[in-house]
Amino acid sequence: MARVKTSVTTRKRHKAVLSAVKGHRGSRNRRYRLARESLTHALAYSTAHRRLKKRQNRSLQITRINAASRINGISYSQLMYGIKSNGINLDRKSLSDLAIYEPEVFSEIVSKVKPVQK
Repeated sequence: MARVKTSVTTRKRHKAVLSAVKGHRGSRNRRYRLARESLTHALAYSTAHRRLKKRQNRSLQITRINAASRINGISYSQLMYGIKSNGINLDRKSLSDLAIYEPEVFSEIVSKVKPVQK
């Protein structure tokens, strides 16, 4: 049986890993062994942080809506309850954008939702 030489395959694999870690610091983008480990961690972090980004964005949207609604004299929970009970179909991202870029429109929504004071 003929002997299999793997130099071409090894070089191709090494080049693929080293090109994937181009922006990494230090010797992590030059030495294959460190580069492979760095790439493994980077891919794991990117997968986890895609989910974390969604969580952080939602938290930021809620914070913005809460701040804008308190300026208009209502709490976040009362605003969201009123929006649901009045059948207004706006998600948190849209409300957050309205609160930042269109405060007059956001104030109108709050006035429709705000309970009557006794």
